[in-house]
Amino acid sequence: MENKKFIERFSFNQESVIAFSEVSRDTNPIHLDKDFASKTIFKKPIIHGFLGGSIFSKIIGNDFPGEGSIYLKQEMKFMAPMFVNTEYEAIVEIDTIDSERGRAVLKTRVYDTAGKVIIDGEALVKNSIFNL
Repeated sequence: MENKKFIERFSFNQESVIAFSEVSRDTNPIHLDKDFASKTIFKKPIIHGFLGGSIFSKIIGNDFPGEGSIYLKQEMKFMAPMFVNTEYEAIVEIDTIDSERGRAVLKTRVYDTAGKVIIDGEALVKNSIFNL
């Protein structure tokens, strides 16, 4: 595999948050109710952590390594809140490759525009391209 890193800029709108709350059934008002959220430490609604982390599934399944990827494990630490209509940058980077098993450990991170880590994680992925 030539490239060792994939970068994607993204954001979520409130419609995505609502759709995710319907699918996940997580209707915590911290995500959906401006009045409720205004009384929290965040002062406004925040995106579900797993919605923010879902960018990794999109990247790993479609782009890097892409087609044929099998997600085996994902760890995520939510370091700071994410907000709607805010640009973020996801970086997925190869850490180690186990060519005998066709697996790789990928560093998975989301950054805000100031370079602060918002989500810090690691994925274990199987894909035939790792069979070197």
